[in-house]
Order: sequence, then C-alpha cells, then structure tokens
Amino acid sequence: MVSLTTIRTHNASLKTLSPGLVAVFVGGTSGIGLSTAREFVRNTNSPHIYLIGRNQTEASRIIDELHELNPSSQLSFIKSDISLLKSVDEVCKEIKEKESKVNLLFLTAGYLTFKGRDETTEGLDRKFSLHYYARMRFIQGLSPLLAAAANDSNPSANLSRAVSVLDPHLGTRWTPNFEDLSLKRTFSLKNCATHGSVMNNLALEEMAKAHPGTSFVHAYPSGVATGLMRAQGPVLNGVWKAASLLMKPFLVPIGESGERHLFAATAPRFAPKSKAEGVQDLEKGSDGVKGSGSYWLNWDGEVLGESKKMVDTRTDDAGKKIWEHTEEVFRKICEEGGRY
Repeated sequence: MVSLTTIRTHNASLKTLSPGLVAVFVGGTSGIGLSTAREFVRNTNSPHIYLIGRNQTEASRIIDELHELNPSSQLSFIKSDISLLKSVDEVCKEIKEKESKVNLLFLTAGYLTFKGRDETTEGLDRKFSLHYYARMRFIQGLSPLLAAAANDSNPSANLSRAVSVLDPHLGTRWTPNFEDLSLKRTFSLKNCATHGSVMNNLALEEMAKAHPGTSFVHAYPSGVATGLMRAQGPVLNGVWKAASLLMKPFLVPIGESGERHLFAATAPRFAPKSKAEGVQDLEKGSDGVKGSGSYWLNWDGEVLGESKKMVDTRTDDAGKKIWEHTEEVFRKICEEGGRY
C-alpha cells in the first residue's frame, strides 16, 4: 500500500508545477470524480477545470465551493448526456475551441443499475457506453490536446495522463466474448462488468502504444460511499445507507479516495513510455514492463501483477481486436450518423 503520508507529500508538491494545468473531469459533479477534482483544485496553481455532467444546479454549487478552495482556479461546467457518443464529440469540440492542451483527462462517468439492457438511440447499452465507449471516445477526441501537453517544453507543465476509474481486476480473470463485444445479444450485468473491465484494460494498452507521450491508468476505487444509489429510488437508497453504516470500517472514505486518485493521476512513477527513463520509483506497466505507459492500479496505489489469463488473452491479439471493434462502433455512430 502507498501510504497516505507519501500520497499527501506528493500531492502537496503539485504546487511546484507550472500554473494553468488543464484538467477535464468526466463525471466530475459527484463521487470520486468530484472528490478528485476538489484535490486537484486544492493542490495546483491557477488550474483550468472542466466538469462534465448533467446536473446544472449541482454544478453551480460545486463551482462556488471549488472557487473558494482556490480563488485562482478557472472552473467550467459542460452539461451533456455523454452516454451518447455524438454528445461526447460535442463536448470535445467545445474544449478544443477553448484550450490548446489538456494535462489530465479523468473519467468516472457511470451509474449503478439492476435493470437489463437499456439501449440508447445510438444502439449501445447506456451503462456499457458510459463505462467503455464514451471514455475511449473522450480519449480519442482529446488526444491532440493531451499530446500538446506532453510536448510542452517546460518539464513542470508537461503532465499528460488519462485515468479511467472502473475495475481492472475483473479483466485479468476473464476473456471477453469476441463474437459480441458490444453485448448486443448476450447482455447481462455480469457480462457488462467483465467486458467493461477487460476492454478498458486492453484499449488503454493500445492507446499507450499509439500515444507514447501520454500515460494511461485504469484504477480500481474499491468500496467508496459515492451516492450512486440515489438514482435507484428511496427504498434501495435507504437500504444502501443502512448497509453503509455496517460497511463503514471497510469503505474508503470519499476524501481519501480523492487524494489517492489525484496521486494516480499525477505521480511520476506512472510515467508515459517516452518519458520513463530516469524516473525514480518507476512502476511496472500492465504488460509487466517498467514504464510501458499503461498501468492498472489497485485502490491503494499499488500496480496489479500479471495474470496467466491476461497473458493468454494478449497472445490472441485481443487488444488489437478490441480497438478495431471500438473504431467500427465510432465509425458507424459518429462518422456515418447511424446506429450500432
């Protein structure tokens, strides 16, 4: 476990970086996204923060709170239903019109549901879109700005990282159904969780190969009291609150989660491939190679080890197949204007 002392020392050191770092928090108006945004604002100089979500009223309150934490911060809210990939493109377009770089793309959008497949107008399951397709579309759409940050000649301003908070663990134990990667025919909550995990794992490895100046992190948050149950109605929300009291000793406090995720989002030990040489305490990437640019993290900041299942999956060109499928989905929906 990376100690909180180590994490807090590192986070406080972010004040030494150049002012004006740009961070985009997709799902940043609640839970882990908000908690991490709060820590980013607290620990950086004159940051530019974009919060992407659906609740304008809540966002206005949050912006006031964050501005009090750091009056030098610039805070913007973009209202969007980013379960739709075309909406993701609109958000990316708006950010690219305003910014010349993005230092951090932090992705937490998602929701808890006990329902079956809930298809969007684009033909994707809503939950699966939020957990995978929308996240990859954000990375793809903002990759020029992430590359611009990576190429900044000032070493105290060239942070370039994308973090997807979900669950890398499942993906090390299961193989996806390559005949139905989008789960159009075989959807279940279990399959959605498995596919979301392994597809994040391997797509981020593909991204690290394509963009060596940016590092990519798939982080597991563990149990965190985030308010995800609010959307399930008063009965289930009440049950969850009662259960949370019993589970409290085993949950990661939301404030600590924000601190730990800021560490995951900024620590040099999770370096991009092109900048790994000479980094102190450099971690092994998800492929077992130090500094390979893609990292799978446990909640405590430690990297996950290799698994035989994942080694076997990789030998089948799984990452390439998953990314080719992802690009096919993007082409049909975003370029051709159709459904998948």
